[in-house]
Amino acid sequence: ETTMKRRKILVLFPDEWDRSMTARGSAENDFHFEGFDLFRFPESARLFTFDVARFVDRLSRRYAGAGLDAILTSDEQFGPVVASLLGERLGLPSTPLDAVLTSQHKYYARCAFEKSLPECNPRFGLIGRDFRRTFDVPIEFPFYVKPVKAAFSVLARRVDSFAELERHARFSWFEQRIIERLVKPFGDVMRARSSFDVEPFSLLAEEIVDGAQVTVNGFARGSQVTMLGVVDSIMFPGTDQFERFQYPSALPRREQEGAEDIARRALAAVGFTHGMFNVELRLCAATGHAKVIEINPRAAGQFYDLFERVDGYNLFDALIALEAGEAPLVRHREGRDAVAASFVLRDLAGGGLGRWPSPGEVAELRARHPESRIMIYPKRGSDLRREMKWLGSYRYGVVNLGARTQAELFARFVRIHRDIGFHPSARPSRQCEELLGGSAAD
Repeated sequence: ETTMKRRKILVLFPDEWDRSMTARGSAENDFHFEGFDLFRFPESARLFTFDVARFVDRLSRRYAGAGLDAILTSDEQFGPVVASLLGERLGLPSTPLDAVLTSQHKYYARCAFEKSLPECNPRFGLIGRDFRRTFDVPIEFPFYVKPVKAAFSVLARRVDSFAELERHARFSWFEQRIIERLVKPFGDVMRARSSFDVEPFSLLAEEIVDGAQVTVNGFARGSQVTMLGVVDSIMFPGTDQFERFQYPSALPRREQEGAEDIARRALAAVGFTHGMFNVELRLCAATGHAKVIEINPRAAGQFYDLFERVDGYNLFDALIALEAGEAPLVRHREGRDAVAASFVLRDLAGGGLGRWPSPGEVAELRARHPESRIMIYPKRGSDLRREMKWLGSYRYGVVNLGARTQAELFARFVRIHRDIGFHPSARPSRQCEELLGGSAAD
């Protein structure tokens, strides 16, 4: 009887989704973790001294003779660049650095899309960091403004006037320092390894596209792209804040295939030939025509178990296989559930949690709902105020669930929602009311 060799896996900048998966998969793999969590103090303080070149040098020396089988990341901010550089050094599969830099530099990504799929590219233009007057703005109001290099929708929002743009883009000294440190690692690699000369501190203005938003998920291996599925990205009514991510998409199959085709073309435009990805698209409300929002050159950790619930395999396991140089084993509709969703608990008013939950209370909540995956993110004070300014809301929790029907899915979420005793006081039941109203119509 032969025993399968335990794989040695390096996980870069692991978050709560990665750690929940590695805890489950530790029987077959030896996991090693490097990097810090941007959202947990005191780890997040490392941001102010982080040097990407020194970090990659140190990891190269540490793991050169360690027999690593794969390098993984689902981190949006630093993970893709570091994984690419380290993969180059250690001779392991990785996304080409040019593809990572082009995908993550939102201006150059737009330029690549304009050349290869212009009909799927919203109108766009650069806003210099030091803009002062209305003629410094490249397209007419209203438009969507976002940093050229950012993550997690930080500082991305609609602006309707020059005064609103100015308010949005002026920061305190401390905020400016954080933003500079967030962008510096990307800028350092960009200047050293590319011909890009538009600084990542700039802002990008984009035409507003109204309509349904979807996320196309898949992987590239040996330049062959495999699509895994389309997720519906559903907003709180009247906002651009995500309320849930639901799989499989409710779009007709033909529209899903059209979205996947556009995602393939966008990936080819930036030279994406290896790695897991998710491509965000918006389907114009008037025409149904898809516009590319962005390519994320990484796995979506929040989606790991959604595919397991519906299709019968976990995205994290597929990611390990891919980065170990193997063909991932994927299935289709072989899971225990017909539908799954990642529900976002969101405070749109900025009042903060009604009270601070203890770790024991969160553990008890999870124990009462073992079929779910529940993540809680307590914040207050300056951290809460900064999240409200930078993201437009406070995400205080995420609940991943599956069910046989959408009505059952919503009912399960409502039960968990009602078991939470620390919701912000500003209308916490509204999300449940809207879901139950929607499921009644299904």
